[in-house]
Amino acid sequence: MKWDPSSMTLDQLAATRFGGHGGRLGIRFHARAADWIELALPYSNALIGDEASGVIASGPIIAMMDMATSFAIWNRIKTFVPQATLDLRIDYLRPARPGHTVIGRAECLRVARSIAFTRGIAHDGDLNDPVAHVAATFMIPSGQYPRLSPTQVDAEPQA
Repeated sequence: MKWDPSSMTLDQLAATRFGGHGGRLGIRFHARAADWIELALPYSNALIGDEASGVIASGPIIAMMDMATSFAIWNRIKTFVPQATLDLRIDYLRPARPGHTVIGRAECLRVARSIAFTRGIAHDGDLNDPVAHVAATFMIPSGQYPRLSPTQVDAEPQA
């Protein structure tokens, strides 16, 4: 399946409904650029982990960041490929503010033959005041990610 968010309007992306776990959590597209993509996790009473404080549980944020980092790879390679999360590390810096949508911004750092590396930030309105930092590594079960064009390789950030 061809999936090229760079040629899709934000309205088209926003109209895409997630199935499964992401759909149940209410995760949706938020924004994107050539080198990053954002998903949104709207605040919901069903997602509260601590009723006394009204803070969203960590599980839905972890799920959103797993999805966002995966989508960042597809945003980079301009196509959908099945992939598996090998490693997902989330460092929480503070709780999300009750009543606020949590935004997950992710970027793909590098795509190798069968492994892709990503990083991201979850925030609730201020990118400079993150809720959490994330680093994730994915693999492609079919053996090899689609090769990037020379232009994409030249534009690849250096580690």
